[in-house]
Formats: sequence, structure tokens, C-alpha cells
Amino acid sequence: MSIFSKIKSAIFGEKGPLGSGHFGTPKPAAPAPAAIAPTPAPAAAPAAPAPQAAPAATQPVDVEAVLSGMASRKNSDLNWRSSIVDLMKLLDLDSSLDNRKELATELGYTGAKDGSAEMNIWLHKAVMRELAKNGGTVPAGLQD
Repeated sequence: MSIFSKIKSAIFGEKGPLGSGHFGTPKPAAPAPAAIAPTPAPAAAPAAPAPQAAPAATQPVDVEAVLSGMASRKNSDLNWRSSIVDLMKLLDLDSSLDNRKELATELGYTGAKDGSAEMNIWLHKAVMRELAKNGGTVPAGLQD
């Protein structure tokens, strides 16, 4: 699993608000096939299509609220709003330089992968932009 996938999963997936991990309610079970199939109309009734169950709409995830909630529950003073290292620590991910280099490669960073402030700032903003592209609601201030 890629580093970004781990970040996304920690926020959106099994450990995030849409799953049963850190908080929130478990994902609803898929409806039984019989619940989706249309009900046949009685022979004497006029032929009217039976309503079909609509697929559940995916709600955007408020990334800032999720991360703030995680930080609050952990009594954490990590600076996840601007530090990729602190963001990864908050999500219980390895924030080593090797992992940040791998993340930089995944997200298309073209500069020197040396752990510089420039690389880390770029990574944080890129992660936030990618979270927004993948269904997260991320304030503009975290993406710029």
C-alpha cells in the first residue's frame, strides 16, 4: 500500500470517520439483494415501475475536523496543520525520511528528496490537495 493510501485510509477509511476504527459509526452493511430488486406489481394493478433503492451517496469528509478530533482525543499538540511529519505522526504512520521520500515520489515531487523544509512544506500541501481530490473537504489555507 502506498504512503498516500495509508494517509487516506487513516482519515477516510477503516480507521477514519467512515469506518469502525478511531471514531464514528461502522460502515453500513450492503443491502441484501432482495432489497434492491423491484417488487412485481399485482396482476390487476396498472403496470407502474417499483422504486429501486438508490445507492448511498458518498458524503465528503471534513479533513480538518477529522484531524482536529484525532488530535483532541490523543491530547496531541502536534502541528499537523503545517508539518507533514506531525501529520504522519498523528495518523500513527512512520514519518521517517525514507517514507517521506517515497511519498514525494508518489505525489510527483521533482526537487531534491533530502528532507528539506521545502520538500516537507510541498509534501504537506500536496497531501492536502490530494485528500481534497479524493473526497475530502480541505480548507484552502491547508492546500496553498
